[in-house]
Amino acid sequence: MQATVALLTLLLPSLLSAAVSLDEYRARRASVRERLAKDEAVLVLYGATESERGDLRSRFFQEPNFYYLTGWTNPGAVLLLTPTDEFLFLPPFNEVNERYTGKKLLPTDPAAPTRTGVAKVLPFPKLELTFYAAIETTKKIYGLIDFNRPQLLRRLANTRKLENAAPILSPMRMRKSPAEIDLLQHSVNVTLDAHRAAWQRAASGLFEYQIGATMVNVYSDRGCERNAYPPIVGSGPNSTVLHYAKNDRRMDSGEVLLIDVGAECFMYAADITRTIPVNGKFSPRQREIYNLVLAAQQAAIAAVKPGMNLTKVGDKSLYKVAYDLIEAKGLGKYFTHGLGHHIGLEVHDPGPTDTPLEPGMVITIEPGIYIPAEGIGIRIEDMVLVTPTGGEVLSKGLPSDPEAIEKLLRHDRKP
Repeated sequence: MQATVALLTLLLPSLLSAAVSLDEYRARRASVRERLAKDEAVLVLYGATESERGDLRSRFFQEPNFYYLTGWTNPGAVLLLTPTDEFLFLPPFNEVNERYTGKKLLPTDPAAPTRTGVAKVLPFPKLELTFYAAIETTKKIYGLIDFNRPQLLRRLANTRKLENAAPILSPMRMRKSPAEIDLLQHSVNVTLDAHRAAWQRAASGLFEYQIGATMVNVYSDRGCERNAYPPIVGSGPNSTVLHYAKNDRRMDSGEVLLIDVGAECFMYAADITRTIPVNGKFSPRQREIYNLVLAAQQAAIAAVKPGMNLTKVGDKSLYKVAYDLIEAKGLGKYFTHGLGHHIGLEVHDPGPTDTPLEPGMVITIEPGIYIPAEGIGIRIEDMVLVTPTGGEVLSKGLPSDPEAIEKLLRHDRKP
């Protein structure tokens, strides 16, 4: 039995990385090609290069839209889709690069189509010739013109109309497949373990960065590639700073500690926040504010269902559900941000706030109250899967009830 568990532990990263199958990537590309046929267009997506997504301080990670259509994680590739065909262009052999960053799949490798899932894998220098042949019968070109090598796209387009591919890809990315939901749940589970480790260690006299380091160590040890965003570990007055990431203050007894930390595992992000008392027990004022934020969050989660949205106004607004509860206690001016966002390959995945929710979407629900004059900031954030009838909290394994938090803090603290 122990040997089986050990084997599964070793295999887990490879099993999860294959959770989105090559067939699913093919189906996504086929869906895009159907749109291209209607629009008489082609699509060009540049994958990230090592200089664009990775430097001396971080490892390489792929451009998310390119990854969404290919699952390919090596740098320097380009995807060309036409109404009837698809091509993946890979960089040629570069001895110097391989010496520093390892071997890469070559376009001439006979296994390239099998490994990439794209039938036509060509050397990068053949991109322009293939592209110009493809556009002879098309009217326009799609690309990610806001951030995906716009200068190269415009040069390729020449006199053809160049349009942004985001309106095609973003709606696809907003609706998660079962495989994606599994990957998101894995990132959530690892992140919850990191939060539990932080609760066990947090104590007066420690620095915020020590809590952050404890959490990063947990998900690094579990095979996750990186932080989904810079860890936010804010004690006392820093708990009122929304995107505080300096994490260099020594925490004191009697303060709250806001921990907004998420892992990114196998390219999928988690985003979870809890606020705990440093000394293990909320003061009456801290508990009063905490309970109000918790009630607002629970009301908003209960209201999640298809057709609702994340805007700040209207009878379909989840934000308004939470805000109205907070404002009823006269604290609305201290709720200083939106209620949530879509999450997936990016911590802030594409998804306008006015988009009606649909089954398969994954969002965060994160009301907060921040009172700088009192040094109290409370935020509670969970990830919620929209179902046909409501919402399923993917991060429900981490308590948010204040009494449960205090009980766990008493139990978990090391002597």
